[in-house]
Amino acid sequence: MKITITAALPYANGPLHLGHIRSTYLPADIYARYQKLAGNDAVYICASDEHGTPIVAAAEKEKKEPEEFVKYYHDRDKSEFEKLGFTMDIFHRTSSKENREMAQHF
Repeated sequence: MKITITAALPYANGPLHLGHIRSTYLPADIYARYQKLAGNDAVYICASDEHGTPIVAAAEKEKKEPEEFVKYYHDRDKSEFEKLGFTMDIFHRTSSKENREMAQHF
């Protein structure tokens, strides 16, 4: 059985906190691991959400361009997910070509 697993996209306007991890990413990670251990063809995908006024406002507050700002938080989130041992198979950015292609596939 093929299974696609995702979670709410982390908004790239600030750091992750324990509530994000506990309520969103940990349950999806546990479910993905379970499906793979059960022998299913499961893929856990996610991406940084890089669109919206809050990002522009936060970037301006930090005196950074929005693109630089979201790249920083995407890289930080990805690093934190890896340090926590999460098993996301794909972690893109909503602005990436790969994410657009994946969204069009669905």
